[in-house]
Amino acid sequence: MKIGLYFGSFNPIHTGHLIIANYIAYNTDLDKVWLVVSPQNPLKPSSSLLNEHHRFHLAELAVQGEPRLRASNIEFSLPRPSYTIDTLTYLAEKFPTQEFTVIMGSDSFQNIRRWKNYEQLVKHYPIYVYKRPGHEVTETFGANVQVLEAPMLDISSTHIRQWIQQGKSIRYLVPDNVVAYIAENNYYK
Repeated sequence: MKIGLYFGSFNPIHTGHLIIANYIAYNTDLDKVWLVVSPQNPLKPSSSLLNEHHRFHLAELAVQGEPRLRASNIEFSLPRPSYTIDTLTYLAEKFPTQEFTVIMGSDSFQNIRRWKNYEQLVKHYPIYVYKRPGHEVTETFGANVQVLEAPMLDISSTHIRQWIQQGKSIRYLVPDNVVAYIAENNYYK
């Protein structure tokens, strides 16, 4: 089975994430896409992060009923901060019959040389890069790269958190069951 790994803080998960994951799941050779909730991204501040277990539950709610998408908390049991290459090494050992592909935006791909052991990552794992405005893929850094034109929505988790704090509606930005759960639990207030 070919599994795409879409890493992120998902703080919170939103419709933009889901459109990309769903597009890649149904328009590539992947069998499934795992949305890997990262407990701590080494390149981002962690001060505004909702607890990882809450973010994982929101991701589970968001992909409920979609057979090709799955929320994954695989990084929760690994050392922190989370480094993609360490997660891939762990997954390759735990699931030796699976093939793993990394999914990322072109903005992240431009910074891949800042990632821990990026040479190992680009040498051993295919990377599916979805284009983001203003971030063209002009160099592949030796990676097996497939560039995708996934539908893009200009939505950010940062803006969603701000809207929640301002008492504004986030309906349509995140799935309805996620909106309800965030409201019930007073997340991001």
